[in-house]
Amino acid sequence: MTTPYYEAIQLTERLHRYFLDVLKVELDRNGIQDINNVQSMILYNIGDDELTVGELTLRGYYLGSNVSYNVKKMVENDYLIQERSVHDKRSIRVRLSDKGMKLFKQIEAMMKRHEDKLSGTELTNDRLTQMNQTLHMIERFWASQANFSGLASLEDDFE
Repeated sequence: MTTPYYEAIQLTERLHRYFLDVLKVELDRNGIQDINNVQSMILYNIGDDELTVGELTLRGYYLGSNVSYNVKKMVENDYLIQERSVHDKRSIRVRLSDKGMKLFKQIEAMMKRHEDKLSGTELTNDRLTQMNQTLHMIERFWASQANFSGLASLEDDFE
């Protein structure tokens, strides 16, 4: 018997895969073959920032992906610029190149198209906000079960 809890786990995983498929279609539609959908999400999450690989990993929660390998491939394909930190020579920082910024803007435009298509549907901003609040609660619950630090306690959601 499937419980609401287990269904939420399955849906979360399936939605992530579907979104990566949508992103792959967008790359194909634009004739982009030298970057994959996971790398594109990493690139999108960098945006205007300059980050270390460690910061990127913490920010993105890239499931099943080797962030260091993907960053290396994106540098090789001129989507990212990699530089040693001025303050800590052991640390390498990455930022988008002009080519990376162009792709970022294409993904951003795709996101805007999707948001525009949601207008007038049952997927209102209020419903999405409520869903996001629920997902954050699940995230904090799982983090507490795995003894991760740095996230607020589950009790904070119920006060």
